[in-house]
Amino acid sequence: MPAIITNKFRIHNAEKFTTALTGSSNVFYLAIGRPQAWGTSTRGDSRTSYEGTDSSPLTPVDSIQEEFYSFDDLLAAKKVGTSDVSYVIPRRNWTSGTVYDMYRHDYGHYITGSTSSIQTASSGATALYDSTFYVLTEDFNVYKCLYNNDGGASTVKPTGTSTSILTTGDDYKWKYMYSLTAAQRINFLSTDFMAVATDSTVAAANADGAIEIYTIKSAGSGGTNGTFTVSVRGDGSSATADVTVAGGVVTSVVSNTIGSGYTFGYISNAAIVAAGATGLTGAEIDCIIEPKGGHGENAVKELGGYFVMLNTNFEADETANTGDFTTSNDFRKVALIRDPKSGGSAASSTTLRATKAIKLDSASGTFTVDEEINQATTGAVGKVVEHDTSNQILYYVQTRFNDQGVDSNGDLTAFSGTTTITGQSSSVTATPSTASTTVDNISFTSGYASSELDADTGDVIYIENRAPITRASDQTENVKLIIEF
Repeated sequence: MPAIITNKFRIHNAEKFTTALTGSSNVFYLAIGRPQAWGTSTRGDSRTSYEGTDSSPLTPVDSIQEEFYSFDDLLAAKKVGTSDVSYVIPRRNWTSGTVYDMYRHDYGHYITGSTSSIQTASSGATALYDSTFYVLTEDFNVYKCLYNNDGGASTVKPTGTSTSILTTGDDYKWKYMYSLTAAQRINFLSTDFMAVATDSTVAAANADGAIEIYTIKSAGSGGTNGTFTVSVRGDGSSATADVTVAGGVVTSVVSNTIGSGYTFGYISNAAIVAAGATGLTGAEIDCIIEPKGGHGENAVKELGGYFVMLNTNFEADETANTGDFTTSNDFRKVALIRDPKSGGSAASSTTLRATKAIKLDSASGTFTVDEEINQATTGAVGKVVEHDTSNQILYYVQTRFNDQGVDSNGDLTAFSGTTTITGQSSSVTATPSTASTTVDNISFTSGYASSELDADTGDVIYIENRAPITRASDQTENVKLIIEF
C-alpha cells in the first residue's frame, strides 16, 4: 500500500543523534588514521587485498570487516564536545537575478481541479525541502521566501531583522528567520552547509495559524473593478484579505487581517462577488498555510534541519591535551566512534593516542616514517608512525597485513623484551628500555605502552577514506563532518 516516512522522521533522528552527541549517556570520538599509503596489501596467507590508491581511495563498506579494520591503523582520537555539534541545512547564498522558490504548504499535491498536474516550485521541485525557499545574505541573515512575484527574479537583497514580513522593491516577500552568530560562522559554516537555529524573538512574535500570503491560481473574468475585503473561510478565524479587481480580473490579493488557527482556508469566487465584484466568474485563490506556530517558530523543522554537523579541530600535536596527535605523519581516514573504551573502561579523556609506543634505551639513527620494523626474537612486525628522537619514543601500528603487522606465520605478535628492533628501510637498530616510567605523558611498563584507545571497542558509526592529509607542528586541521538523516 502507498506509504511514506516523512521528513519529520528524519528530523526526529537528527534530534536523537544530536541529543546523544551532547548528552551524558554516550561519548563520541572523532579519530584519524591510516598513515600508510592506500594500495594492495598482502595477507598472512599470501592473498592480496586491494584498498584503492592515494589518488582514489575506495569507498568504505558497511560491514563487520570494515569496522574491525578501522581500528588497525588509527593514530589518535578527540572527544566531540557539546559545542562541536549543530543542526545544519544546505547553504543557499542570495544572488541577484536568481528566481527563488516561495514557501508553500502543498508542494507535491495534485493541483486543485486536476488529476494529473502536481504543485511544483518555480525550480521544478515537488517537495518543500528540495526547493530554494530560503537564502543567506552577505550580512549572515537567513530569510525565508514567502512570495516570489509569481516566479520573477530576485534583484533586491532582503535586509534587516524585523519580525514583520519584508517586501522588497522586486515584489518579493521575505520573512527574517535568524542570523548566524560569530561562533556559528567559524564552526558551522562551510561552502555547502550552514548552521540553523531558532531566533526566540521571531518565534515569540508569531501567530499560530495565521494566513499572510495568497496566490492567484486563476484571475477569473467579468468582475466589477475595485478592492474588496473578503473573509477567509476554514478552520481558523478572523483572517481577511483585500482582493483587487481591475479590467474585470483579479490582479492582487493581500492580507488585511492575518487571523489565527488555520490549517486550511478558502476564498471562493462567490465570496469575492458577494463583497462587491459583481459578475466575476472563474477566480481561484490559494491561501498559503503557515507551518505550525508560524514562520520562525522552529527554524530547524521549517528549513529542513535533518543534517547534523560535527566541527572538530585537530590542533598540531594537541600539546594542551597531552600531545596524543603526531605531526610527523599524514592521515587518510576519519572515523566517528561511539562509546569506545580506554584501558578497559569507558573513555573520557579529551584526546586518546591510538598508536602503540616503545621507549628506547638507544638507537643507531632515526627510523623512517611508514617503514617496516621487525624484532628478531619475537618475530613481531610493525609500521613506524613516528620516531621521537628527543624522548627516544618509537610510535607504531600493527595491521593485519604482511610487512605491517603480521609475522611470517601470519600471526599478529606483540613487541616485547629488549631484543633489538630493526628498521627495514633505514637499517636503524634500537634497543627497547626495561624501565617503567612516564615520558611525554605516556606511561610505559617495562618499556612498552599500549594504545590509549582500546581496539575494536564501541561502535564505528562513520568512516571516510580520503587522499592523504599532511600534518605539521604549526598547523590545525578543521574537520567538518556532515551527517544526513
